[in-house]
Amino acid sequence: MAGSSTVLEDSSLLSRLDRALLPLERLMALLSGLAVFSLMFLAVYSVTGRKFFNAPLPGYVDLIEAAMPFIAFLGISYVQRNGGHIRMDIVVGALGGRALWLFELISTLLVLLLIVMLVWGAWAHFDRSFDLTRPLWSRDSSIDIGLPIWPSKLVVPVAFSVLVLRLLLQIWGFGRALVLGLDAPVAVPLIQSIEEQARAEAEALEEEG
Repeated sequence: MAGSSTVLEDSSLLSRLDRALLPLERLMALLSGLAVFSLMFLAVYSVTGRKFFNAPLPGYVDLIEAAMPFIAFLGISYVQRNGGHIRMDIVVGALGGRALWLFELISTLLVLLLIVMLVWGAWAHFDRSFDLTRPLWSRDSSIDIGLPIWPSKLVVPVAFSVLVLRLLLQIWGFGRALVLGLDAPVAVPLIQSIEEQARAEAEALEEEG
């Protein structure tokens, strides 16, 4: 999304569940970042080996392909929690009150429906690749160095399952805001104006100082 957002907290059950899920989302986002860092390290290693020792890293392309699902999917629920995914801010920003919460509720329900179907399909894709009776538990592997593919396939339904939990919490939050007519519900991303963003950044700088 183009703007910045914030998530409010209180002592309600919904907010407690939101905070309980957040450490898992942060851990998964951290693992995604570590995967990016690992690819940078592997790229330097491979280029250095090729240029100076005529010995590039074996299976470099296989390793990149194996790491891509970790980079692409592990942080998806954390970004959803903070309202960081791309959406139509011009449309959403023009709405307010119950109209806004209704729009958010319907769009989140549609996303949930899509993700549930993707969880089912991704798990089936992983299941075709996994076999406990075979070496490295794999029915298939990468072409170059024979790297098992099932871990990369497993990360997709796992990440999407966590996203399902996050979407259910947000549906609860948007539905609660719609029914009660709340101005600032908890456990859902609230879009900040430019002034609010500047104020939040100033307060953060003051706390650091």
